[in-house]
Order: sequence, then structure tokens, then C-alpha cells
Amino acid sequence: MLVVMAWRNIWRHKARSLVIMMSITLGLLAGIAVLALYEGMLVSRIRTVIDEETGHIQLHHPNFSDENESKFIIGDTTEIFKILRNIPEIIQINKRTLVNGMMSTPTGTAGVQVFGIDTATEFSYSSLKQKIKEGNDLTSYKRNQVIIGKKLADKMKLKIGSKLVLMFNDTTNNLVSSAFRVSSIYQSTNAPVDERLIYVSGSELSELLGLPGQIHEIGLKLNDDKAVDLVASKLKSLLPNLKVETWKEISPETEFMVKTVDSYSYIILIIIMIALAFGILNTMLMAIMERTREIGMIAALGASRIRIFFLVLLETVFLTLGGAPLGLLIGWLLSVYFNKNGLNLSGMGEDVLSSFGFKVIIYPSFPAEKLLPVLIIVVVTALLSSIIPALKAINMKPIDALKN
Repeated sequence: MLVVMAWRNIWRHKARSLVIMMSITLGLLAGIAVLALYEGMLVSRIRTVIDEETGHIQLHHPNFSDENESKFIIGDTTEIFKILRNIPEIIQINKRTLVNGMMSTPTGTAGVQVFGIDTATEFSYSSLKQKIKEGNDLTSYKRNQVIIGKKLADKMKLKIGSKLVLMFNDTTNNLVSSAFRVSSIYQSTNAPVDERLIYVSGSELSELLGLPGQIHEIGLKLNDDKAVDLVASKLKSLLPNLKVETWKEISPETEFMVKTVDSYSYIILIIIMIALAFGILNTMLMAIMERTREIGMIAALGASRIRIFFLVLLETVFLTLGGAPLGLLIGWLLSVYFNKNGLNLSGMGEDVLSSFGFKVIIYPSFPAEKLLPVLIIVVVTALLSSIIPALKAINMKPIDALKN
């Protein structure tokens, strides 16, 4: 009987009921949209870090990361590469020679990190070739060529063919300087990286450092992101003389983002739910006020307070069940569409996004495991919003209500 009354009550004022249902639909849609966007941005940033910056795992001399001195080389790599090639999860191996230094041009100086690379592996490892916007790559046979980021080129007013001087300390702490010409200008999705990272030939850099044929870093890519910890643990036991670091350790800010993005997204979701709660609360209070005489009559006929309380809650449940499926459907369809076609965030400013390392095109995704928590949050919000109107209804005195 109570269920029938609640069902009939919500359709006595169709317009008001449809407004509440639409509010619930929009609330659920907004919740899914926020979580999908945050998930898409998180996945995009992780992919950028792994695919274009660090790889899954890096190997260094134990003191290299702390001291950052060029003398801390990996050493003989023959046996190391043999071990790495025998691990089936490893699909790419890349080697680099690294040094921090200063770049001097006619317009000024800037601190830079110099990557000495082997173009045969670097271009596929970090997608460097796809990032080059102007000029030729280092595969030409000219010596002392350098690839610089667009952000750095704009800052130092450099163009293709411009001359610059690189200065850094060699293994004996003597200052070394050498002139280079800009052969290429690249642009990535991470502006801070573009402003400090430059690429030169690995063999040329190792000679300048007094380390012919030596390297400081071995980068690894795996066939599965989930295998990172397993492979890292295996490498630590197989290569105890090297420091093994995963992308999470190399890029702690990205790891921090992974840990906090859920918290931030749910905070925004809660804010949306609070707005939804006020909407439902206001509408249900109006409904109670309009039915004061009716509620008084029900109470006078012997209905208990609990029955009246649950009558109001049941009405809210029906309204929620009426709006939630539509919100879920629209949210899922939009998530699938933008996950396939991408969401262009250029309106937020490409420079702003690149300063945080995000791409302009984001592919929102809504994990299935988050569907139930979002649905529960919406339903609980709707039910909590109906408690105050329900309490108002049961606190009415039948005589006063009938006189209304």
C-alpha cells in the first residue's frame, strides 16, 4: 500500500517530479564526467612519462642520481645487455650519456641537461623523431649538431643553423666547452622539459667527457605496465651493482598525481552532490508544504509517523531510480564517444596544459569499478536530502495540518 501511494504521489505533479529526476540525471552525469576526465588526464600523463620521457625502468651507477657527476658510468655493458635481452618482458633497450651544463648564445646563457643519444634507438624509444618540428635529425653525418626544444629556442632566440656553445665538467672536473649548431627544434607536450633538455650525438658527448664509448643510463620499456615492479625486483637481484628505478621513482610528481587524483575527483564529485542535495531538498520541501492537509489527514486516519517518514523516502527512491539510469546511460555513451574521438582542451590554453605536461587532446575513460561507487553516492545523496522533508512531515500535528 505504501509503495502504491508513493508511486502515485510522484506523478500527481509531473513537472516537479521530472525536474527532480532531471537533477539526479545531471548530477550523475556530472559525476561520471568529472571522474572520466580526471582518469583520462591521469592516463595521458602516465603515458607521456613512460612513452616519451623515462620509459618503464632506468639503470644507473648507484651514485649517479645523487652526485650527478659524469664519472659515475655504468661500465662494461656487454654482460648487462645480455641479461636484459633474456628477460621476456623487456621490449626496448635504450642507452644515453648524460651531463648537466650551461648553454651560451649571443643572447645569453641557460642551464641545460644534455642527452647524448644513439638516434637508432632514441627516436623510437622517446618518439623524438615525431616531436621534431623544424630541421633535420642527428642522422646526418655532420658533427656537433644539437636538437633543442622550441621553448628553449624561443627563449634564447635560436633557429636552425644558429651557433651555440655547451660548457660542462668532464670526469676530472675540468671545464669543457664545444661549439654546436642547431640542426633541429623539437616540441613535446611538456614545456619545462623542452626548456632544459637538449640532444647531441652520444659518441661525441662521451668523447668530450673523456669517456669514449661509455654511458650513464640504460632505459627499458616493457610489454606490460603492470610488470614494472616484477621486472624491477628481478633486475635488482640480477644487477646488484646498478641502481634500478621505476618510472614512479624517477618521476615522483607523477606518482603523487596517481595517488591523489582519485581524492581530488571525489572531492569535486562531493561538491556536485551537495548542489544536487540542495536542489532535491528544496523541491521535496515544496512538495511537503503543498500536501500539508493531505499528510494531516493520513495521520488522522491512523498512519504512524514511521509510515509517513518512509512514504517520503520511497518517493525519493522512485525519483532517484527514474533519473539515475538515464544519467548512467548518457554518461557512459559520452565516455565511450570521447574515449574514441578525444576531447580537445585547447580552450584551456595549450601553453597552460603543456606547462603541467598534459596533451591538448585527452581521452576520458570511466573505469567500470567506479560505476557502483558513483551510483551509491548519488542514491545516498538523494536519500539524505529527503530526510529533512520527511522529518517535517512526521512532526506535523494532524489538527493543525487539517486546518491548513
